[in-house]
Amino acid sequence: MNHKYDFGKSDDAPIVYVRPISVEELPPEIRAYAGGLSHLYAVHDKDGQRLALVRNRKLAFALARQNDFSPVNVH
Repeated sequence: MNHKYDFGKSDDAPIVYVRPISVEELPPEIRAYAGGLSHLYAVHDKDGQRLALVRNRKLAFALARQNDFSPVNVH
Protein backbone atom coordinates (compact mmCIF):
# COMPACT_ATOMS: atom_id res chain seq x y z
CA MET A 1 0.00 0.00 0.00
CA ASN A 2 1.23 3.44 -0.87
CA HIS A 3 -0.06 6.07 1.47
CA LYS A 4 1.62 9.40 1.93
CA TYR A 5 2.37 10.20 5.52
CA ASP A 6 3.41 13.60 6.81
CA PHE A 7 6.15 12.95 9.31
CA GLY A 8 6.17 16.60 10.29
CA LYS A 9 9.21 18.60 11.14
CA SER A 10 11.83 16.55 12.93
CA ASP A 11 13.28 17.98 16.13
CA ASP A 12 15.81 15.17 16.39
CA ALA A 13 19.49 15.91 16.79
CA PRO A 14 21.59 15.68 13.63
CA ILE A 15 23.17 12.29 13.00
CA VAL A 16 26.90 11.65 13.15
CA TYR A 17 28.57 8.43 12.14
CA VAL A 18 31.07 6.55 14.31
CA ARG A 19 33.47 4.10 12.72
CA PRO A 20 36.73 2.40 13.64
CA ILE A 21 39.78 3.57 11.75
CA SER A 22 43.22 2.00 11.57
CA VAL A 23 45.93 4.24 12.97
CA GLU A 24 48.05 3.27 9.94
CA GLU A 25 45.57 5.15 7.70
CA LEU A 26 46.24 8.41 9.52
CA PRO A 27 48.93 10.97 8.68
CA PRO A 28 52.22 10.53 10.61
CA GLU A 29 51.67 13.67 12.68
CA ILE A 30 48.41 12.22 14.04
CA ARG A 31 49.81 8.69 14.48
CA ALA A 32 52.31 10.13 16.95
CA TYR A 33 49.41 10.87 19.34
CA ALA A 34 47.81 7.41 19.10
CA GLY A 35 49.71 6.13 22.12
CA GLY A 36 50.44 2.71 20.66
CA LEU A 37 46.80 1.96 19.73
CA SER A 38 46.14 0.13 16.48
CA HIS A 39 42.62 1.59 16.02
CA LEU A 40 40.84 4.80 16.90
CA TYR A 41 37.22 5.80 16.39
CA ALA A 42 36.31 8.58 13.99
CA VAL A 43 33.17 10.70 14.26
CA HIS A 44 31.91 11.96 10.88
CA ASP A 45 29.11 14.34 9.91
CA LYS A 46 26.46 13.51 7.30
CA ASP A 47 28.77 14.71 4.51
CA GLY A 48 31.60 12.43 5.62
CA GLN A 49 33.78 15.14 7.13
CA ARG A 50 35.74 13.86 10.12
CA LEU A 51 34.83 15.82 13.23
CA ALA A 52 36.84 13.95 15.85
CA LEU A 53 39.15 11.03 16.58
CA VAL A 54 38.87 9.33 19.96
CA ARG A 55 40.31 6.34 21.80
CA ASN A 56 37.25 4.06 21.87
CA ARG A 57 33.67 3.63 20.66
CA LYS A 58 32.10 4.43 24.03
CA LEU A 59 33.93 7.76 24.14
CA ALA A 60 32.90 8.55 20.55
CA PHE A 61 29.22 8.04 21.40
CA ALA A 62 29.52 10.07 24.60
CA LEU A 63 31.25 12.91 22.76
CA ALA A 64 28.55 12.98 20.09
CA ARG A 65 25.71 13.04 22.63
CA GLN A 66 27.38 15.75 24.71
CA ASN A 67 27.42 17.89 21.58
CA ASP A 68 23.74 17.28 20.76
CA PHE A 69 24.31 14.77 17.97
CA SER A 70 22.72 11.35 17.49
CA PRO A 71 25.54 8.84 16.94
CA VAL A 72 25.16 5.88 14.58
CA ASN A 73 27.62 3.02 14.29
CA VAL A 74 29.16 2.40 10.86
CA HIS A 75 31.20 -0.72 10.04
